[in-house]
Amino acid sequence: MAVEQILCSEDEYQLCEKELRARAQQENPTTMPSLLVKHGFITKSQAKRLRSTIKESKAAAGQIPGYKVSGKLGSGAMAVVYKAKQLSLDRTVAIKVLPKRFSEKPNYITRFYKEGKLAAKLNHNNIVQAIDVGEAGGLYYFVMEYVEGKTLFDDLSKGKIFSEEEAIGITIQLARALQHAHAQGMVHRDVKPKNVMITPEGVVKLADMGLARETSDIEAAKSEQGKAFGTPYYIAPEQIRGEVSIDGRADIYSVGATLFHMVTGRVPFEAKTPAEVMKKHLKVPITPPDHLNTALSAGISEVIEVMMAKKRDNRYNNIEELLIDLDAVKSGQSPPRASDKFSLESLEQLEEGEALETEEYDEHYYSEEVITRYRMFMVIEAAVIAVLLVVVAYLAMTKG
Repeated sequence: MAVEQILCSEDEYQLCEKELRARAQQENPTTMPSLLVKHGFITKSQAKRLRSTIKESKAAAGQIPGYKVSGKLGSGAMAVVYKAKQLSLDRTVAIKVLPKRFSEKPNYITRFYKEGKLAAKLNHNNIVQAIDVGEAGGLYYFVMEYVEGKTLFDDLSKGKIFSEEEAIGITIQLARALQHAHAQGMVHRDVKPKNVMITPEGVVKLADMGLARETSDIEAAKSEQGKAFGTPYYIAPEQIRGEVSIDGRADIYSVGATLFHMVTGRVPFEAKTPAEVMKKHLKVPITPPDHLNTALSAGISEVIEVMMAKKRDNRYNNIEELLIDLDAVKSGQSPPRASDKFSLESLEQLEEGEALETEEYDEHYYSEEVITRYRMFMVIEAAVIAVLLVVVAYLAMTKG
């Protein structure tokens, strides 16, 4: 839980785990939270909150009617997810539970229910299916499809760099999930590796509709105006600015940032604070991915650059356009839509009068006739020089 909430690193946790086992053998037992605090990996207050969450986890095990909780799958700042069995259908499910500290706040409860209702509107093989949402004894829960497998983040956190072919395959499935969501008038707003699950069979599942919003929900859009909702490493510029008219192109940007991470092994922008990372999303151009990983084709680099254009009008207009280019690059062809976007962007720069780097030329102009004569003279001169070189070589050989 400490690692999942990014309170300590995997290496730090393993160091403490090793010490914990050694102490048990030496009959000098201690607890994991104590060791984490001792080494300065987490604070005492963080350890206290972790213990509280663990206690809530145990309490949830027998509290949700119709389900038998068997263990914890993971946790984040806003929820804890458990593995459970749905008794009526004898199937394994995942249950997201709102922590007690949030269950007393009406706005968090409203958002939690909203997530379940929005997810229930979606029915696609590449989206985690919603099953139920409810409340029992003050415990708010959201039941969903259990996905056997791992998240994209699991591989990336271990330093994996995906091949172009594998990354495109994952992105195509992710794009199809978003195509379905956008067709239902929904924007996900939090596409990132932690929300992309992959089954052992290679099926991609988009999860977590916690920040999803219907494009028709103007009231919600206005209430969130000026506020940045999303994850700093993958957030679109218009989300950072808290614009009202967020649409599917924000998700395209986030998928682009995720694809960038997959094929380069690093996030598009790094900085010491989330605010600095977001500032870079707004102002700093991305490094072309094929400059960081020279094994990449120019095509996939073009696609990512269009997906992550600062101005959303310079991105793909919709997922359909993106899929055309992904299929083209997958087949070894140039991405037609990305090429069009680059051409249009160049025309826009000329139209707006932006300065272009040019070489300085002598301001003399010559007629076609003069140029032709000059070229003929150069050809004749080259021929004469060649003959002279042959003669000189022959004389040298004769003397030898």
